[in-house]
Amino acid sequence: MNGRERILAALSHGIPDQVPVWIHAINEVSIANIGKLLFEDVPDPKAANLMSQEELLKILNTLFMIHEELEIDGFTALGMSQLVNITNLDGNRFRDKWGTVWERSPHGIAHMVAAPFETPDDIHAYQCPAVGLGEASMVQMARARFGDTKAIFYLMRGVFVRSWRLRGMAELFMDMTVRPDFVHQLAHIVTGYNLELCDQVAEAGADVLIVEDDIAGKENTLVSPTHFKEFIAPYNQKLLDRAHAHGLKVVRHSDGNLWKILDTLMEMGYDGLNPLESQAGMELKKVKDHCGDRLCLLGNIDCGDLLCTGSEEEVEAAVMQAIGDAAPGGGYILCSSNSIHPGVKAENFLAMVNAAKKHGRY
Repeated sequence: MNGRERILAALSHGIPDQVPVWIHAINEVSIANIGKLLFEDVPDPKAANLMSQEELLKILNTLFMIHEELEIDGFTALGMSQLVNITNLDGNRFRDKWGTVWERSPHGIAHMVAAPFETPDDIHAYQCPAVGLGEASMVQMARARFGDTKAIFYLMRGVFVRSWRLRGMAELFMDMTVRPDFVHQLAHIVTGYNLELCDQVAEAGADVLIVEDDIAGKENTLVSPTHFKEFIAPYNQKLLDRAHAHGLKVVRHSDGNLWKILDTLMEMGYDGLNPLESQAGMELKKVKDHCGDRLCLLGNIDCGDLLCTGSEEEVEAAVMQAIGDAAPGGGYILCSSNSIHPGVKAENFLAMVNAAKKHGRY
């Protein structure tokens, strides 16, 4: 089997010839750090939205080469607008195409500093951005590069993340209680955008849609199960159904402890669940026992501690444990418990991939 066949078999709850390996998300710094262990002439890292077009293509080519050299089974594509369709306000801050202002961080992840909706009344004058013809261009580039040898994932923000980025998270929580109609209006706007983007991604040749909609912390969900079912699940359900209509597999991504809404996620019909954050109570064997016959599990090698400070031997042991806990019966894809962020040691990332190849045979 090739990588694409392995990924699709696992997402169909089947048993591939070996446990598939996948990178859910990876930071520019990590691409450069890993690339420098494998190749010559790797660019020095800096924020992607500060790169020239030539630099972007070079770091993307390094990412492609990592997937080829290490025989990673699936590739995650992103929307290009988050890299190039921005307005730099000063050396540290930029505005995205939605009107949200962000501040860059030396740790690799920008944080929001100003939402476009100061009051709910702002919704009446708000113009949702166009999807843009190039939003799925990374999917097309990956398909041209890999052909049908690797599964192409596309990471899309879900309704909760898109909504709070327009309103502010604390404000959106308050709105759910005192202005529910506004929350539904906002969800309708961003879902319309997501459905159009889903159509474009499918046309570009993606195999899997990742609905990235972080909804939990380490101890609990950020909203109650009741609010989840009222304000979030129905809109992501529309996206899920549209993706399935296009023949895509759909993976639900959320950090944190998802136990209170796990049954709801299964009922919605997702094909997979990621990243199964080990430090937030998502013990892999326990999740496998609860829903492994209905959801493909994608995770959960600890990137918060183990991949940052552990030894290569400890990484290999964790990979063996994960395979033993989740691979029997199929429906498991090995990856980290979140992104490959700048704190991850490049040597430990390689140890994770090599251990999966070594121990992942059925």
